[in-house]
Amino acid sequence: MGDDNWSRMSKFMSVETVDAICNSLGEIAINQTIPFSVVLHGGEPFLLGAAKLKSLLSKLRQKLDERFPISIQTNGVLITDEILDVCSEFKASIAVSIDGPEHVHDQFRVTHKSEGTFNEVIQGFELLKSHPDAAFLNAGLLAVVDPFSDPKEVYSFFKKLGAPSVDFLHRDGNHTNLPFGKSSVKSLEYGTWMSGLLDVYLNDPEPLPIRVLDDMLKALLGGIVSKEGLGVTNFGILIIDTDGTIMKNDTLKSSFNGADKFTRALNIKEPHALDFLHSVEFEEYRQMQKPTSPKCLNCPKLNVCGGGMILHRWKAENEFDNPSVYCADQLHLIGNMEEALARFSFVNG
Repeated sequence: MGDDNWSRMSKFMSVETVDAICNSLGEIAINQTIPFSVVLHGGEPFLLGAAKLKSLLSKLRQKLDERFPISIQTNGVLITDEILDVCSEFKASIAVSIDGPEHVHDQFRVTHKSEGTFNEVIQGFELLKSHPDAAFLNAGLLAVVDPFSDPKEVYSFFKKLGAPSVDFLHRDGNHTNLPFGKSSVKSLEYGTWMSGLLDVYLNDPEPLPIRVLDDMLKALLGGIVSKEGLGVTNFGILIIDTDGTIMKNDTLKSSFNGADKFTRALNIKEPHALDFLHSVEFEEYRQMQKPTSPKCLNCPKLNVCGGGMILHRWKAENEFDNPSVYCADQLHLIGNMEEALARFSFVNG
């Protein structure tokens, strides 16, 4: 969607960058009372190979004990027994990206030769499931919604696959560049799809945990959620590029070229780089989580949707001062959730 930062990035982190990251995270761990999570993603983290991955995870664990979760998001193609053993040794959980059955997954998740990756992903996931430490390692699946697919078929596929849980993401997009499959800001393709998923989920006596649905239902019942783009959140996300540059949430790349950059290029290898966490600019970035659109601020459902993810609010004319491009979809889904909860309360009243 226009981002070109990838063209200037090194493919792998240097030893110096890895050491600087680990030392910096160690400083945060000492000075911050609340544990934080570290996520390795990319690109594809397992391109590191087992030896480099072991070195990285070993250095991280020297600074961060197991109160600090380390997780890896992978496309599953490069999972091997050796890599799983390394992840088990240093307690790094693994989530696999797969969008559904073969005909759904292979539409978009392809090799450089445009060949589908479904069979390789399934092979990797089966290795993950069969590992002796699978109960810890297997953190579930991450799927991107295809609004033209059948939510019942997708749900049934994931359940038969034996996943411990699955989460669903809406596709990148905004008011200026509409997401795939969405015909207008007011259309309900994604809300209809997610409502279909909700129906299957609620009618399953032994449902497969779906985090986005669980968290939204929890928020409707008065609970607090910590998932980005849901509820009234208050946390900070930093991305460290392969050269050590500190960046904003990488999902912002889809808004406009350079949307994930801070005003001053700051590198984790610089002395006292983490002083930046106390700066005005970092606080302004953190506050971007909260919507500014009057429609959102006056909406009674704000405690559930939180205004959506920042990238979905972008519009060239007024930047991020908008409701999510998925606002109509979310309100449609929330309405169906409220009806389902009301039926449950009536039956059990």
